[in-house]
Amino acid sequence: MAWGCALCLALAGGALLALLVQLLRWLRADGDLTLLWAERWGKKPEHELRGKVVWVTGASSGIGEELTYQLAKLGALLAISARREDELQRVKKKCLQISSLSENDILVLRLDLTDRSSHEAATNSVLKHFGKIDVLVNNGGRSQRSLFVDTNLDVYNAIIELNYLGTISLTKYVLNHMVQRKKGKIVTVSSVMGIMGAPLATGYCASKHALQGFFNSLRTELTDYPEISIIQICPGPVQSQIIQNVFTENLAKSIENSGDQSHKMPTDRCARLTLVSVANDVKEAWISDHPYLAVCYLWQYAPTWAWWLMNKMGKRRIQNFKSGIDADASYSRKKK
Repeated sequence: MAWGCALCLALAGGALLALLVQLLRWLRADGDLTLLWAERWGKKPEHELRGKVVWVTGASSGIGEELTYQLAKLGALLAISARREDELQRVKKKCLQISSLSENDILVLRLDLTDRSSHEAATNSVLKHFGKIDVLVNNGGRSQRSLFVDTNLDVYNAIIELNYLGTISLTKYVLNHMVQRKKGKIVTVSSVMGIMGAPLATGYCASKHALQGFFNSLRTELTDYPEISIIQICPGPVQSQIIQNVFTENLAKSIENSGDQSHKMPTDRCARLTLVSVANDVKEAWISDHPYLAVCYLWQYAPTWAWWLMNKMGKRRIQNFKSGIDADASYSRKKK
């Protein structure tokens, strides 16, 4: 009897210790625990993506630009797209400097996601150049900083056209090719705003929720193609140029002051975790520091608490915005 009690106590102690370890990992985490497990124990991007043909949209700045650099260093063959061809040429030049890729290994392809009539021809251009597309990274899009009551409805139309309809249009043409090959990866850079709701981004949140719903549904339509992966990346605040290019209350107005971005996750860290997700076919990856990471978990498992917390955070977010500082400045972890 005593031996049995001791064993039970030992098992309970072990379980408590394991729980504490997981709690400590979570408190220090900058991604969901499934993703961080894959980063430590899973497949490495260096092995999985070398020699693969990867098409990155929104590659002229921010997360897309950094993804392009890291993919070049890994030895992936690249098609890079955005509206600004001069910026794409700059990105290509740097890729050639930091990698062993040759001129022909990187295709610069100007692309406007809102011009859906051009997407089939663009897909064919990539296929003509490389013969295949292994990975599509849907990264193009714009965020928003405006209150709903102040915002013209044509802004919402523009957000949906770019972030949602443009993305699924390009996906349709690339997916046709992947279905023929019976393999490939569709990677979409969504946002933690596709999981929760937040002020100053009603249209942006709506577009990202639409992407989440679309790709979760699309995944269920592809069960006959087990080697086609649908991967959704949900970053929180990241150091990038996204704030400088946000939608505001009308289409003609740009944001006056993007504020200090140093408190946000470094872009290279976000890109690295994205590539880990791609290498390991993580269906949905949350890439964020706290408190947004905590809110993702709350929204998933305790939505009533999440609503309460987002009301508190949202009030501060609006105050920050009206004061001319970054909306997320006061509760994001400062980066050294």
